[in-house]
Amino acid sequence: MRSTVKPSAPTKETGPSPNWEELTQKAPEPTQLDNIKAQLDLVLLALEALAEIGSEAMLKVAAELNLEPMVADRVALWRLRQSNPLRKGHGGRKKLDVEEARSLVLISCHLACQHQALIRRAVALLEQMAEQNREPHTIALLGDYIDRFSNTYSSRMEDAENLSARELTNLALKLLIDLLFYSSPGGHRRLWLALLDRAKN
Repeated sequence: MRSTVKPSAPTKETGPSPNWEELTQKAPEPTQLDNIKAQLDLVLLALEALAEIGSEAMLKVAAELNLEPMVADRVALWRLRQSNPLRKGHGGRKKLDVEEARSLVLISCHLACQHQALIRRAVALLEQMAEQNREPHTIALLGDYIDRFSNTYSSRMEDAENLSARELTNLALKLLIDLLFYSSPGGHRRLWLALLDRAKN
């Protein structure tokens, strides 16, 4: 999984990003949005757990990408993420619309690009552990990531009590590998298409 793709340079455009236009070419059906909400929140959760970023980093990226109308402050970001139907106490929260979902896609991929070196290192270690037939948590970087992901998932998600530690670990590692693809140029398109595909199931 050692990719040689270099991260794209941060955008300095002042108008609507061409990335946004790409994401408007294929819109989800209304019935797909619930699944998309859940998947997007998990991608952000994985980034939080790996890079130890919080809402401030997400809001900074939103400003850089001219997405402040969609994600203006901490409350707006919380409401968007709380629209995930898997979240505890999500009932009655704001429903995520298509434009807001696309904004979260662009924010997620920009953050992944910023932390691409860390993501690559983590995936390389995961490969190494597999080759050596060792458990990922025996390496500090992967162990810390798995612990933070599992703890955060357990504190936020309704279905956490139905998942075993092994299932949470597998989910964390799957998302880690996904982040590698989303951190590359065109990652926003990969994520959007993946969301649409998974939402069909």
